[in-house]
Amino acid sequence: MNRTALLAALPLAFAVPAWGQEEAEPVTPASIVAASAPEEWVEIDPDHILVMRLADNGSDAPRDVVIQLLPEPFSQPWVENIRTLARAHWWDGTSVYRVVDNWVAQWGGGDPELDMDPGPMPDGVLDTQGLAYPSTASDLHRPLVEEYLQNAFEGIVDSRIAWLDGHAGFPRTGYYADLEVWVDGWPISAGDGGETVWPVHCYAHVGVARDLAPDTGTGSELYAVIGHAPRQLDRNIAVVGRVIEGIEHLSTLPRGTGDAGVYEDRAEDTPIEWVRLASDVEESEHWRYEYLDTTSDSFAAYVANRANRHDAFYEVPAGGVDICNVQVPIRQIPAE
Repeated sequence: MNRTALLAALPLAFAVPAWGQEEAEPVTPASIVAASAPEEWVEIDPDHILVMRLADNGSDAPRDVVIQLLPEPFSQPWVENIRTLARAHWWDGTSVYRVVDNWVAQWGGGDPELDMDPGPMPDGVLDTQGLAYPSTASDLHRPLVEEYLQNAFEGIVDSRIAWLDGHAGFPRTGYYADLEVWVDGWPISAGDGGETVWPVHCYAHVGVARDLAPDTGTGSELYAVIGHAPRQLDRNIAVVGRVIEGIEHLSTLPRGTGDAGVYEDRAEDTPIEWVRLASDVEESEHWRYEYLDTTSDSFAAYVANRANRHDAFYEVPAGGVDICNVQVPIRQIPAE
């Protein structure tokens, strides 16, 4: 065999027969979550879960909207007011009365002029008027946040934040913040060199409806974002939670045709049967959930993969991702 023929034969000699090859499955966000360890998941306190049951519309299953409430220190005392209102059954018999396309679905007490006044507030509702929405970093008392912020502002790139909004350049995100991170599973913005932090508006996040400033709302009227993340609302309205199951029961409602998306006829409203904290419901085991720990290795890999996809669908990896497009994985815990 001459030298040319030998060189041509070498690749064949070392090749694995095509029938014996098994191509590795591409890594995706879903595969990373599926491979995560059980100890990387954190159960949500049932006192932080609000269940809103909408009136039956002929469907086979109840229309439940499950909301995870923000933990301390963010958006207090609005969250405490929400717990007080739920325990007083204050929302029972109210309605979803405003739905705006690519904006919000809103429910609660409404306007007395629209025949939607549910009566006086229950005892224990805290005065929220004049309170600022952001929290100061000194109020957090969380070593995790301090470590995130210190590392980021000193130029130490953490894999959970390095990919955020890579198009705008790390660490500035372009949304009035110097940095965006996750705290206890929640997307949080930080500004003023890390001195001020605040929760952000993403799809399905829940906020406190209010009148014109300086009114800040009490928590008696709430809305869920059903469109593109309205980040201009950050620091202007209290974010108090996010819908973790059942957002389709709000996002698919007919759009209101009246002023500001309010239904012109109260018959168009979607009645609310009841609103309860999961901790106060006998069947609370049906509303047990856990989230992937945002300090875990699996979440770091998940963020990096969301920002830089290399599977068969993507030909051009983005190299960055908006924090609202990194939905923290949340799953229901099966009843025992």
